[in-house]
Amino acid sequence: MNEDIKNLEENYSGWIIRRPLQLVSGSGVIVKDINGTEYIDCVGGNGVCITGHSHPKIIKAIKDQADKLITCPTIFYNEMRAKLYQKLAQITPKGLKKTFLSNSGAESIECAIKLARKATSKLEIIAMKQGFHGRTLGALSATWNPKYRTPFLPTESNMKHVRYGDIEDLKNAISEKTGAILLEAIQGEAGIVFPPEGYLQQVRDLCNVKDILLIVDEVQTGFGRTGKFFACEHENIQPDIMTMAKGIAGGIPMGATIAKEDVFDQLKPGEHYSTFGGNPLACASSLATINVIESEHLVENSAYLGTKLLDQLKESLSDVKIIKDIRGKGLFIAIELRVKNKEYVLKALERGLLVLTSQKTILRFLPPIIINEDQINKIIEIMKNIFL
Repeated sequence: MNEDIKNLEENYSGWIIRRPLQLVSGSGVIVKDINGTEYIDCVGGNGVCITGHSHPKIIKAIKDQADKLITCPTIFYNEMRAKLYQKLAQITPKGLKKTFLSNSGAESIECAIKLARKATSKLEIIAMKQGFHGRTLGALSATWNPKYRTPFLPTESNMKHVRYGDIEDLKNAISEKTGAILLEAIQGEAGIVFPPEGYLQQVRDLCNVKDILLIVDEVQTGFGRTGKFFACEHENIQPDIMTMAKGIAGGIPMGATIAKEDVFDQLKPGEHYSTFGGNPLACASSLATINVIESEHLVENSAYLGTKLLDQLKESLSDVKIIKDIRGKGLFIAIELRVKNKEYVLKALERGLLVLTSQKTILRFLPPIIINEDQINKIIEIMKNIFL
């Protein structure tokens, strides 16, 4: 650990909680620290590194575009942006067509909220308890956890929260003021929490009956993370609005909000805008990322190796009394403990494995979906070494 770097970060951005590790490079699933020590990265940039660190095809696309044109506001046409608009319409669930490009997941949610208001002329949105949608003020209003919202109250007053997976609670919350329902197909920040089977279809049906928009947040679950291109595809759900970010552009900041044409067209020119959104550099990176996911069959890899990792973790650790649950889908996996997770995060780090956390008791695994079988076996070996 370089103390000069540590002091600079803490002196000029002191409130962020950091682990005792300085990363300097990465390739694929592996990152290296300042001493050259290698780690299997199951933090994955908080889920950003879908295609791994510094994928050569994505690096080439970024370099080639940087040589041509880095920025181009949406008041001008641009080839990279146009091609990405088309590609997103092709890979997302049926009916979604028009996209607004931004720079983060939170921004994609802000756009979704504005779209819902404009398209329905109704202010109220129902979100889910335990849900997480970002920390900008509108997205924060949809985020349930009081530890995020309380310091900034009052947040948006037209946001209700109901129990995730409880269709009756949702039905009872709907009023004549309700314009949209906002949810994650699988709750990520909550600790990889699944709704009951069929719940998403029940929500879709309810929206159809009540003439309410369905907004699905795929920021963390999109682009192959769960063994489908998007997690809502596990139940063949067709949202009215869908948000994306994290893995969309190979590590370059990007958010995207895609909607059905009749919904999107309610937002008039000038009513929403992003200076950096849809810049050619990010669009080139996103197109390359999607191409890598498709050409290297990474969605299938996520499904296959995710199942292997989940099954073997369950088999190996089933008798560990401090483990409450092991769950997941694709390469989106959680180990829920009966004790605090900090000790086990550090034990994993000492053994060359970086894991993400959730709450105070959950370990999350979000490796790049380019991961191979040998690396999966190594993760299993490390976890057995920690818990057995």
